[in-house]
Amino acid sequence: MKKELSVFTIIIFLLLGCSKTSDKEYLDKASEDIKNGNISEAIIAYEKLVEEYPESNLAAEALVKEATLYHSNMVKNISKEESLKKAADIFYSVAEKYPKSKQAPQSLFMAGFIYANELQNYEGAKKAYNLFIKKYPGHDLSASAKDELENMGLTPDEILKRKTATSEK
Repeated sequence: MKKELSVFTIIIFLLLGCSKTSDKEYLDKASEDIKNGNISEAIIAYEKLVEEYPESNLAAEALVKEATLYHSNMVKNISKEESLKKAADIFYSVAEKYPKSKQAPQSLFMAGFIYANELQNYEGAKKAYNLFIKKYPGHDLSASAKDELENMGLTPDEILKRKTATSEK
């Protein structure tokens, strides 16, 4: 009897010890890693969450948080330009992979904004903004996406002159 109980206890211990990390645990781990300054570890946790739980409600959130780390240029050993490109690409992927998530519209807008205003990648920006307008026509940022397309590549002075000329007509 004692032998059976010991075997049973060992099996339970092994099963519990080998349990898979949950999506929430990955998200919590990433938050803790960020607090401790371990940005690379946080990135890995976000990526594992998305890889292991692609259907999770937390997957889109993890991608947004990962993109935000890249956008803030917090990831070491990567140039600012590479970091911005990675951020824009990840933000864009949220809208592709999780189009119905609450994060999708703002993520797609952010991708367009980074492409246009920080990377001067106007083709990428046009693609993101046009997709935004098509997918989310009633969204609060829809008018801003149209303005971004209209003023893309212009300096603030050029935009002001254009607005002034339009209002004088």
